[in-house]
Amino acid sequence: MKRFAILFGCFALLASPALATSDFNKMWKEKYISGDDANEDLKKTARKHGCYICHVSGEKKDVRNEYGKAVHKYLKAEDFPKDWIKDNPEEARKKIFAGLDEAAKEKSKDGDLFGDKMKAGKVPATDSGKD
Repeated sequence: MKRFAILFGCFALLASPALATSDFNKMWKEKYISGDDANEDLKKTARKHGCYICHVSGEKKDVRNEYGKAVHKYLKAEDFPKDWIKDNPEEARKKIFAGLDEAAKEKSKDGDLFGDKMKAGKVPATDSGKD
């Protein structure tokens, strides 16, 4: 029975339309922590924090921290259906990168730009995501 519950849970996650955001995650990693010129400190920070670069630890995935909220203003999963991304990978990449660029220009609650914080190898958000 336990195996069935685990299998069902995995299926539910895979069938979820929110899983389209995995493409946002892949593109974020490509933009900020891939390649020879990627900031090593940000790579370490991203590995340590994982999904919690945008989300809040211990909460459901729809709860975002301040950086996640900034990204969400420009990138919504429903605007990027999986099939469209698969059929238009370069256009999707361009649009996702543009959304990430816009979010990077926004200010954190501490007054610093999210992009500047990431350039310094820091977690972009200063809050827990709870208003």
